[in-house]
Amino acid sequence: MSEQLKFIVEQLNKAPFKKNFNLITFDSLEPMQLLQILNDVLAEIDPKQAIDIREEMPEQTAKRMFTLLGMLKYKPPGNVTDVSSFRQGLVTGNKPVIHPILHWLLQRVSELKKRSYLARFLVKLEVPAEFLQDDVINDTYHQYEELVEGFKTYHKECEQLRTSGFSTAEIRRDISAMEEEKDQLIKRVERLKKRVESVSNHQWMLEQARQLRVEKEREESLAQQKQEQKNQLFQAEQRLQRSQLQLKDLRQAAADANPESLMKRLEEEIKINSYMVSEKLPKELENKRRTVQYLQKVVSEPAMGQAELQVLEDKIKEVNSQINQLIEKRMMRNDPMDDKLTLFRQQASIIIRKKEAKAEELQEAREELAAAERELAQRTSQARDQDGDEVIRGDELKRLVVKLRSKGTMHKKKRQEIAELKAEYGVLQRTEEILKQRHEAIQQQLQTMEAQKGISGYSDTQEELERVSAIKSELDEKKGRTLDGMSEMVKKLNSVIVEKKSALAPIIKELRSLRQQCQELTQEYEEKKAQYESCAAGLESNRSKLEQEVKALREETGQEENRYHYINSMTEIIEMQMQRAADEMKAYVSSDPQEKKKAIREVYMKNIAEQESLGKKLREKQKAVRENHGANMKQMKMWRDLEQLMECKRQCFIRAQSQASIGQVIQEGGEDRLVL
Repeated sequence: MSEQLKFIVEQLNKAPFKKNFNLITFDSLEPMQLLQILNDVLAEIDPKQAIDIREEMPEQTAKRMFTLLGMLKYKPPGNVTDVSSFRQGLVTGNKPVIHPILHWLLQRVSELKKRSYLARFLVKLEVPAEFLQDDVINDTYHQYEELVEGFKTYHKECEQLRTSGFSTAEIRRDISAMEEEKDQLIKRVERLKKRVESVSNHQWMLEQARQLRVEKEREESLAQQKQEQKNQLFQAEQRLQRSQLQLKDLRQAAADANPESLMKRLEEEIKINSYMVSEKLPKELENKRRTVQYLQKVVSEPAMGQAELQVLEDKIKEVNSQINQLIEKRMMRNDPMDDKLTLFRQQASIIIRKKEAKAEELQEAREELAAAERELAQRTSQARDQDGDEVIRGDELKRLVVKLRSKGTMHKKKRQEIAELKAEYGVLQRTEEILKQRHEAIQQQLQTMEAQKGISGYSDTQEELERVSAIKSELDEKKGRTLDGMSEMVKKLNSVIVEKKSALAPIIKELRSLRQQCQELTQEYEEKKAQYESCAAGLESNRSKLEQEVKALREETGQEENRYHYINSMTEIIEMQMQRAADEMKAYVSSDPQEKKKAIREVYMKNIAEQESLGKKLREKQKAVRENHGANMKQMKMWRDLEQLMECKRQCFIRAQSQASIGQVIQEGGEDRLVL
């Protein structure tokens, strides 16, 4: 809650609010002031809400705010479930209701501004069904819905243009550059026309060039169709090969298998699938559902502060300590029957874990198989795109399958060997620990014996010498092996260099011819590029013209729509004024006195008479005050003098009393001395 208040105060102190609050002043605000601050924040989101709530009835204020919050899709926190209590808290300015609203609004002001702006045009008016029976109203309502849909499309286009990153300066530069290119192309075309006009039969030559371009386009389309038909033929061949392989595999399986093996295999698959469906998958599904429920619960709850998190952590620690205490009590009880049952339970849990592990391995294997099939399909498609030169055929695929099966069995054997080695490693590790402990005990005994004999450190020195000699022998062996390896490596490198040179000689010859072909293709590419750029420039100029025409037509459409809406609004205003004038005239002419009282003229005349009488009374009161001003001031001065006189008398009386008491004390002291 403190973090929430800090955030609210920080946001209210910033522009455009600039309230200059701190936590104490904000927390001590009255309910009416808190409601006014909430209204100011809503006014920042929707300018129509900028009113003084003191000039409005509380129910109207609550209704207005409730409507706007509903339009902004505000959901009350989890502890405010009753709508009536939420409404009552909004009317009375209750802090637990107002603070979450302010926190939610100030977190997303820009987003809510956009939502409020769109709601003005997208929230449809509710028209009763009986009114829609009228044709005029029905047509008007359909036009209204069409306008709403049009607004949606225009708003989307506007947002896309805003986020597209285009700027008017860049567009103007592009337009100017395109106009310059257009002028250059026009000049070039004119020069070419003049040059061509001097040639005889230039019209026939232009016609032949046009036909040549058409035939080239037709040739490209035919080549594309040919490529598509090749791809379709390749796909059909692949499907045929796969079907033949499947048929061959099925025939081999039918020839090698007998009914008993098939039944056994099917029973195993049924058991595995039934376990997956009945036990494993429901558990995983239930875990996922619990996770989703937990996440939904976390999302639905309000954000927690540091203090609440600390309370939850303390509760978790207490529960963990209670669990540990219960476990200790259970271990201290140590019932023999429970020990036997515990053994069986442990065995059952081990079997269940093994079963789950095997099921997970099966699922992983199936996923790997599916991934391998997807990769195979991807590789097949890639090979098809590359004209299918290296696609695996029937016998080769069969050999690959056999190889994979052999590798799978080898993998299983290796895994089993690894498991055995791990178990043996555990035993050896334990043996090593025991031997280390024994060695340490023997070393201690040896050290004590050396100390008793007076030769402390003899065994350590002996071990150090042996270790140094072993290291020296190892280094000598490594040096010899290194020199031999270096000589062999030099021989291998020389042989590899000779082989590479001989292998690269024909490739270098081919590269020379390919370079010449590359130059020819580059020249052809430049020519084609020039033709393409000239054609693209013409199309671009046509596109710019069409865009300008579309822009002009859109602007004209927008102006006409604005004019249409303005005329409709003025017509509705004039009709309302005429209706009010007719009602006023009807009430004024009516013979019924009650109707006359309802007339605006009568109401205004009554208000004018009341204000005139009130002004007359105030003027008379002002006149009386002016006439009695001098006498009243004189009387007030006399009262002040009287007050000063009485104060002086009081001071004199107090002083006389004090002097009399002092004299009496002195007199009593003298009498006491005389008696003595």
